[in-house]
Amino acid sequence: MGAWHLSPDSLLPWLHKSAKQTHSNLVSFHNKPIPTSPLTKMINQHNQTKLLRIKQSSQVTTSISGSDSNSTDFNAIMLFCAENGYVTEAQMLWDETLNSSFIPNLNLVSSLMIAYAKTGHFDLICQILSQIRNRSFNWLPQVYSLAIKCFGMGGQLDCMECTLNDMVSMGFRVDSVTGNAYVVYYSLFGSLAEMEVAYGRLKKSRILLEEEGIRAVSLAYIKENKFFKLGEFLRDVGLGRRNVGNLLWNLLLLSYAAKFKMKSLQREFLAMLAAGFRPDLTTFNIRALAFSKMSLFWDLHLSLDHMRHENVVPDLVTYGCLADTYMDKRMGRNLDFALQKMINLNECPSVATDHFVFEAMGKGEFHVNSEASMEFNNHKNWTYKKLIAVHVKKRHRSNQIFWNY
Repeated sequence: MGAWHLSPDSLLPWLHKSAKQTHSNLVSFHNKPIPTSPLTKMINQHNQTKLLRIKQSSQVTTSISGSDSNSTDFNAIMLFCAENGYVTEAQMLWDETLNSSFIPNLNLVSSLMIAYAKTGHFDLICQILSQIRNRSFNWLPQVYSLAIKCFGMGGQLDCMECTLNDMVSMGFRVDSVTGNAYVVYYSLFGSLAEMEVAYGRLKKSRILLEEEGIRAVSLAYIKENKFFKLGEFLRDVGLGRRNVGNLLWNLLLLSYAAKFKMKSLQREFLAMLAAGFRPDLTTFNIRALAFSKMSLFWDLHLSLDHMRHENVVPDLVTYGCLADTYMDKRMGRNLDFALQKMINLNECPSVATDHFVFEAMGKGEFHVNSEASMEFNNHKNWTYKKLIAVHVKKRHRSNQIFWNY
């Protein structure tokens, strides 16, 4: 195996160019005057901490395998340039790496592409991908997958689409992670029509949509208030899937609760039980929010009894449904009777309900006020009982009329 010899003179051009931009002073690097710049400061710092071990000879020797410490230091300088905006210098180092006998590894290429994605230099990602493709490395499929994710994270859907098509045309297999990421990014940055096309393409590839993809697509429908389409999507995915827990059923119940279709909500809840799924906290709170907003006291109490029977511990959302229902109907005096069914009244408040519920139905008044109280006075040992007492007191005061003469 040979070795790659990189002389200090090869580093001078890009160090000199960086120095002109910062108008710095001159320092010595291997007894040769070069300008001071953030890059040379980093080299000196590495030298002082022995991370950059430059031998006293006139050359820096780096092994082809990249296992030598000098190769690691050289890669670190390249990544430092890319992550801190010194794109020209990083590209010059990258080009010199490709033109030498040194073979870059997947970790180096991945780190460089991620750094360019964070700084928004997606054209350089395309350039690196093209250079890697021309050299036919055996880890080219992994680079394609990474490029798709980098373009997706930056919202560059056209680049992501072209990269995926190029990957497929070269005969590489699209794995489950890449396929799911493809759908997720279209749900985040694309239109609903584009997202549905991406999902259809995933189905034709016989790749299963995982939990992250289900959440992303469902959230896109919820934000656009397309609850009917949300229900169709969930049934298409398959309500019988158990590897995602109650997620699919909860989203289906939410699609009816958000539109206050109470009969359909009850029918699907019974179908969920018949299918062998046990309701969780999110399931109960979706129904409780609908009952609360519709002031259905009897249904709300039955749901609380069912929750206690299933040993499901209420959270702040559950208490909010109960408090808001009674306070909105000016029945605060009867609230203590309703709270007798709650098993954790003196415990520290928490929110364990899935957040997509709030995207569809929002937060109740008690929930919002309680979060504000806990944030304002976070040193107090809050309990559900104390929060309810504060909320009832505030509502009582707001209903009073003060005459000023």
